[in-house]
Amino acid sequence: MGIPAIAFSQVERGWGNIDDAAQWAMAFVQSMTRRSMTENSPWLLNVNIPNKPFNELKAPKICRLGRRHPAERVITQVNPRGETMYWIGGAGLAKDEAHDTDFFATAEGHVAITPLQVDLTDHQGLASWQDCVTHLEKVE
Repeated sequence: MGIPAIAFSQVERGWGNIDDAAQWAMAFVQSMTRRSMTENSPWLLNVNIPNKPFNELKAPKICRLGRRHPAERVITQVNPRGETMYWIGGAGLAKDEAHDTDFFATAEGHVAITPLQVDLTDHQGLASWQDCVTHLEKVE
């Protein structure tokens, strides 16, 4: 929508050092605002903060996203009121945690910053998909 955005996350569950993560996030946004970085063209950042005290957080690193194995399955149950509820399975284990990923940076104690793009289009595959669709039977 043309608005700069940041998604902040802590690396581990449990709210450990959440106040420190919030302090870091606030200082980061304030620094960007002072430098007029929030007024530029739209951008999207994914920021992962290790669950550490503020003074133990290492300098931020610009990284690519690591990859995970598939997440655990969703468990569907019915509660005592007869309503369906869903327990979302945990994230999968790290599959790609190379030295240039957010997984590696946060494991080393750094705040990991990954610039993202929203366009998920497979631009390289457009032509081959067009060729496939051209040869399909007419769908009605």
